[in-house]
Amino acid sequence: MAGTDDAVAADDDALYVLTAVMLTPAKFPSVLGDDYPEACAALGLAPLADGYGLVLGQDGAGARWTVVIDDVSLVAVAIASWDCGMEYDLSPDERTVVAALPGWPLAVAVAAPNVPAPHDPEPEEADEKPLSPPQSDTWGPAQRRLGADEIALQWAAWRDRIDDADFLTDGAEAVADQGDKDPGPRNSDAPETDADADQGHLTGVRRVLAEARAYVDTPPPLGRVRSSFASGEARTLRADGPGWSMVARTDDIAFVLLDEEPGEVLPVGRGPELPSLLDALDKMAVRPA
Repeated sequence: MAGTDDAVAADDDALYVLTAVMLTPAKFPSVLGDDYPEACAALGLAPLADGYGLVLGQDGAGARWTVVIDDVSLVAVAIASWDCGMEYDLSPDERTVVAALPGWPLAVAVAAPNVPAPHDPEPEEADEKPLSPPQSDTWGPAQRRLGADEIALQWAAWRDRIDDADFLTDGAEAVADQGDKDPGPRNSDAPETDADADQGHLTGVRRVLAEARAYVDTPPPLGRVRSSFASGEARTLRADGPGWSMVARTDDIAFVLLDEEPGEVLPVGRGPELPSLLDALDKMAVRPA
């Protein structure tokens, strides 16, 4: 986390830096979209090949601002330093500022000292609707992608929940009998039996795997498939598509989340086909520089 004494110039006012995130093809806030171009479009930005850095902070009046800069390496170094518990003065040159957007697209748990509490800029200060984090009491694409983020970050904990003996094998795939579930809203006009739920899970997972396989033959928009480091020689894969997200390790199983299944996390066993699919996706995936 940035020191709150750090400040950069934005719209002729000081910005007290609270944190920063990357917006690149290989790493971007997934709440903004299923792929890099979609995430850029959510902020009104062109999808530059090198990407951007997003600096989140408050101005002297306490208003929330997201400053977009094109000095990606500066933000990468700052984030790496903070992750290691080191101080780093994130002070971008004004010439690197691409845009100053009102609000924050992500929830930030800290605030700058000696300024008013975080709040959206007054309407006369901003020409557009302020950015805001997604709501936590609803389920939709943003919440689905955030759920996949959490699984990728806490892979071992989620993997420990799964007993491989519980997988249902249907054709070439194996789907867990009951998907783990986080709290989420669900509306139903009629009671759903366990058999109905399992069949729905299988249908949803088959669709996701078919669309993921199609990515191998027809590359999707940049950032829809990303590969990052994992323990050992494995890689962590993240793939997203219309209405779905998948997180997997190349040496293990996969987890699927669906827009139509609020809060459900559906584990997919190795089976005879998943390993080759994950290997093919890893070969085409975008990787951090």
